Amino acid sequence: TFPMKLWLLVNSPCVHSVRWDARGEGLFIDQGLFEQELLGVGPGAAGEEELFKTKNFGSIVRQLNLYGFHKLTVSPASSAAASRPRSATAGGDTSYPDGPLHHFWNPHFRYDRPDLLVKIKRLTKANKEKLDAGLEVTSRLPDDFQ
Repeated sequence: TFPMKLWLLVNSPCVHSVRWDARGEGLFIDQGLFEQELLGVGPGAAGEEELFKTKNFGSIVRQLNLYGFHKLTVSPASSAAASRPRSATAGGDTSYPDGPLHHFWNPHFRYDRPDLLVKIKRLTKANKEKLDAGLEVTSRLPDDFQ
């Protein structure tokens, strides 16, 4: 699922364009780096299989919105101080000069709580109607996460 992919990316030491905020409760996405690293756009693009089946960053933002992520405003102070909650990167460099930095938050997407990922639902019309009616929307975790 999209939230699971995101979780694996933000926790991967090989991925530099997506990282946790300082509190481990939201994520920063460096658009320029993300496009190169994960969407295969631009000169530094690796010819790997497409992770997201799109080269358009706007489509990724749309997916985030569909799964209930909210965009927060990025203040220079919060982005400068942000790094992964665990150790700093090898070079200790936490600046990301490549492109606009986007900060997204979802109450069920947290550094220390992979168990909450099942609560992240895609906002389909049917799910939205259920939520509006006060009903719970459930989804199964993939079998390898049982």
